[in-house]
Amino acid sequence: MAFPSAFLDELVARNPIEDVVGTYVALTQKGNNMFGLCPFHSEKTPSFSVAPEKGIYYCFGCHKGGGVVNFIMEQENLDFLDAVRYLAKRAGLELPEDEHHGSTYQKQERLWALSKDAARFFRDQLFTTGGQEAQQYVRDRGLSKQTVSRFGLGFAPNKWTGLLDTMVQKGYTKQELLDAGLVVVSKEKGSFYDRFRNRFMFPIIDVRGNVIGFGGRVMDDSKPKYLNSPETLIFNKRKNLFALNVAKNSKQGRIILTEGYMDAIALHQYGFDCAVASLGTSLTAEHALLLAKYAKQVVITYDGDEAGQNATKRAIEIMEDSGVEVKVLNIQGAKDPDEFLMKFGADRFKLLLEGSQNHVEYRLSSIQRQFDLKQDAQRVEFLKQASKMLATLPNAVEREVYANRAAEVGGITSEAMKMEVNKAFKSRVFKAKKKQEQKDLKPAMLAQPHHRAIRYDNVRSAVAEEGVLRMLLREPNMFAQCSQLSPDQFSAPILKKAYVQLRQRYHTGLMVSLASLGESMTGEELSHLTAVSQKQENLVSDEAMKDYILTIEREYERANVSDSQDLLAMSQRYKEKKGYGGNDI
Repeated sequence: MAFPSAFLDELVARNPIEDVVGTYVALTQKGNNMFGLCPFHSEKTPSFSVAPEKGIYYCFGCHKGGGVVNFIMEQENLDFLDAVRYLAKRAGLELPEDEHHGSTYQKQERLWALSKDAARFFRDQLFTTGGQEAQQYVRDRGLSKQTVSRFGLGFAPNKWTGLLDTMVQKGYTKQELLDAGLVVVSKEKGSFYDRFRNRFMFPIIDVRGNVIGFGGRVMDDSKPKYLNSPETLIFNKRKNLFALNVAKNSKQGRIILTEGYMDAIALHQYGFDCAVASLGTSLTAEHALLLAKYAKQVVITYDGDEAGQNATKRAIEIMEDSGVEVKVLNIQGAKDPDEFLMKFGADRFKLLLEGSQNHVEYRLSSIQRQFDLKQDAQRVEFLKQASKMLATLPNAVEREVYANRAAEVGGITSEAMKMEVNKAFKSRVFKAKKKQEQKDLKPAMLAQPHHRAIRYDNVRSAVAEEGVLRMLLREPNMFAQCSQLSPDQFSAPILKKAYVQLRQRYHTGLMVSLASLGESMTGEELSHLTAVSQKQENLVSDEAMKDYILTIEREYERANVSDSQDLLAMSQRYKEKKGYGGNDI
């Protein structure tokens, strides 16, 4: 459905980009713009910029950019129509002639409602006579009524169609139940039956409070012990964390990352309301970005077995790129936080938490455990591995402090260890510098768009076309100078497309901005145009615009001439426009 331009302008005006982005990213004012950590890729220093006056955002790291509609499309994984719906609902605007009843967003709303009703069903079943075994499980785990209520814990009865029959009676279809991951279709009979049966249920709730999926623990010896909802339209386990809807409001200044639902729940019950758990998958870059939005420190509390240690190492590497401080909790006397709390209580856990290792200490200890330091050969290998790891630290003070510690462990002098670390560090810096120099030696490559799907055939003309667009976006009245500049003279299709639409908006009295082009542009196209608008313009003037236009016209003619006479005529016309007259210099 195509929306009237005036409606889209009103939508953008009623959804200030700094307010919308600010619900996902912590922004800090710097001059006219606002900066924060990019929500689309992991980074330690803020390179994500929001320009309230222009209504655009841009990341100088991953090069994504655009207006408020485009931001919601990227962040919420919606198409243009559904992003408009989302923002219209946020601003209290009624969509004009809305006849698109099968939209993704409407389906999402329907599945959210279904999942919420399913969570209520499971909660009610917990308190029936059929839920006595689950009630005993609650008592055995020491869960209070408040904890059960806070997390919406429930029970899936040991029936093939208990949930299915109840939800159908409420008006939901079997296909909707299948789409929500709540039922399964029998391959033999083609009939529907409940996915979760005879399981203690953990609703998975996103940061906006929507029930998006479930985890279920068996009440007997069935396999698998834990069963999670499959990926659906509303549930992506790579982008959500259990209990983050509660932990995001914690005042403790950190997030405790656990492996399982019960570890996170137990921590909350004992007063550590900042605990979350991954959803049956290893920590992902998306998880790291999510955590970085809510805390500056993450404490990893995975199990102490080999699998848990390997998962911890992977999590450290991922979390490091998100810009948060990473610590590791070494649990002794218990296999996980839940067991430790039941054995020793909250005070002991708090002491353990305060004494948690930072990620460098943990990684050094992990390397040390791999070698027998009584043997010279293995000592040498330990020191080599340690120096390589320490060379990855960007801070010189950190490198020196931990180099001293590694030297002490390895039985060598601090000076010798520092030399090895500095040698490894300089090698890394040299390789990075050479790589950058190779890029810098290719100016034509630097002028090319960051997105490979968008390429310039004529770089000289495209750079001038960028300049024209940049000036028009800053001073729309300069369209008066472009009366003779035809869109057909543009060499880059994406820049021609933007020029045509911006010119049309100017001549019809509409707002001239990139934020208004979202409906007709792909995400990559709008990101590129935003990057173009962010480039520094030395001088916005009539002369500068004239030079850009002359370059475009000259390159257009060059591409369309066939012999030397035409080339001479083109050169003469160019000199006349530049004011050189008819004489050769």
